[in-house]
Amino acid sequence: MKHRILFIVSALVTAFGFTSCFNLDEKVYSEVTQSTFKPNNQDIASLVASVYHPLTYIMDWQGLFDAQEESGDVIITPTRPNGWDDGGTYRRMHQHTWNSESWQPENCYDTPYDAINNANRILDQIESGELPIGEDLKTSTLAELRAARALWYMMLLDTHGNVPIVTHFNDSIPQQATRKQVYDFVVSELTSVIPSLTENVDASTYGRLTKWGALTALARVYLNAEVYTGTPRWKECLDCCDQIINSGKYSLASDYKSIFAYNNGPSNPEIIFAVPYDSRYQGFQMQHKWFPSTAKTVFGNTSDYFWGGSCANPQFINSYEKGDKRLEETWLIGPQYDSNGNLVWTCTNYLPSLTCSRDGKNYTRIDYGYRVWKYGTDPSTTNGTWSNDFPFFRYAEVLLDKAECLLRLGTNENEAAQIVTQLRSRDFDDAEKAKVTVDDLKGDTRIKYGTLDWDNKIDVAGDQTPVKLGGLYDEWGWEFACEAQRRTQMIRFGTFTTKNWFNHTAITDGHTAIFPIPLSAMETNGNLQQNPGYESNR
Repeated sequence: MKHRILFIVSALVTAFGFTSCFNLDEKVYSEVTQSTFKPNNQDIASLVASVYHPLTYIMDWQGLFDAQEESGDVIITPTRPNGWDDGGTYRRMHQHTWNSESWQPENCYDTPYDAINNANRILDQIESGELPIGEDLKTSTLAELRAARALWYMMLLDTHGNVPIVTHFNDSIPQQATRKQVYDFVVSELTSVIPSLTENVDASTYGRLTKWGALTALARVYLNAEVYTGTPRWKECLDCCDQIINSGKYSLASDYKSIFAYNNGPSNPEIIFAVPYDSRYQGFQMQHKWFPSTAKTVFGNTSDYFWGGSCANPQFINSYEKGDKRLEETWLIGPQYDSNGNLVWTCTNYLPSLTCSRDGKNYTRIDYGYRVWKYGTDPSTTNGTWSNDFPFFRYAEVLLDKAECLLRLGTNENEAAQIVTQLRSRDFDDAEKAKVTVDDLKGDTRIKYGTLDWDNKIDVAGDQTPVKLGGLYDEWGWEFACEAQRRTQMIRFGTFTTKNWFNHTAITDGHTAIFPIPLSAMETNGNLQQNPGYESNR
């Protein structure tokens, strides 16, 4: 075992899906049978693996990272010297012109249902007795499976909203639920199973949902409840946060970069729930999009899988405060040299446009834009994938959740400022720079919104209404840049459908705040209705 849990999908699930047609009454010694299977904790990890394993799509091609970040104001994928228009897929994500046949939002619908089907199959097999789990493991296993299923529905609630709720493997063609019904289901499931989940935080629970992981999921749902249902749930979110904080199980990592290193496994005190990756089996792949092919000479890596597309929006980069180490710990900046000291390329905080074309000429360069540098390179890999685990939930989120709830409620606002100051303290060498006040957090965002012209000057300013709690909004952006959260943050703070940025002009009718139901799903389920604003995409 490495310093991570490697989920291997067990054949046991399918093994007990079949029964013999003949009663031969033989005593079997060479294989595990239904009557002789007595699972232990390691067997349970294998059984639930098929529900967790699809989470690796997050940092895979056109996965959740792309859907959450490409649609926001942080990540842009422009045309490059080696292509990257890809039929306009990245332009559609940036400009919010996706439709029911767009690949990125569709993956965020199909993958959750694959995992949900896996969860339902195992739940049904356990509850029917087809998978004979003893009572000592049954309660906790069912609770974990339901929590993991609720996690997938939490993601669907956020991305697509009005989706079917399926709770059994052999259910008939399901009816579509409203977003409020999906919200109620997620809250009910998590609330119900949390008391039965383990409180242990060690290598055996790494990459699996514990009580604390489920509480963090519930806190995230409550934090965004006003978006999902129209009714805020700040007090409920605050209660979840206090339970996690008071448990004493987690703390901020002293080194921000260590949270995202290629060996960031179970020992990191900040990671509450991680998606494990391993370069030999199921590796982290988003670096393919971040660096040009010449990056291998800079990183000392033998991989040939750098294709160089995505970079930072200059507006977001310009919002960082002077002295904030998260800037260089998140982004690759400036000249990049190989081991012999030769200049390979230079990361500049400049990007002319999505197409980098003007007056019939193409001006694409690999130098345009700061590149994602948050996730440390894996020097050992040769197959193009890395072993960085993705921190789906971390303690910093719980702290910012609490600070936001206190500010939204208007209670103990000074405590909110103290929490944010605590979080910033590891990012500033100057303690005074790390300090923030309530007024700082309530002030407007530092991001200068508006579409940019070729020289990166504001072209069409658009809505310049101050962002409520804009200082806190910035803290969310800087702390969680490139962690598949930006779209959700922007929707909650009201900027996603109101602000212009880079080459994006706001679509102000609000329909893009959820993605369309994929055409493929609607063609196979006549009970589905398209989400508002996408009806012509049916």
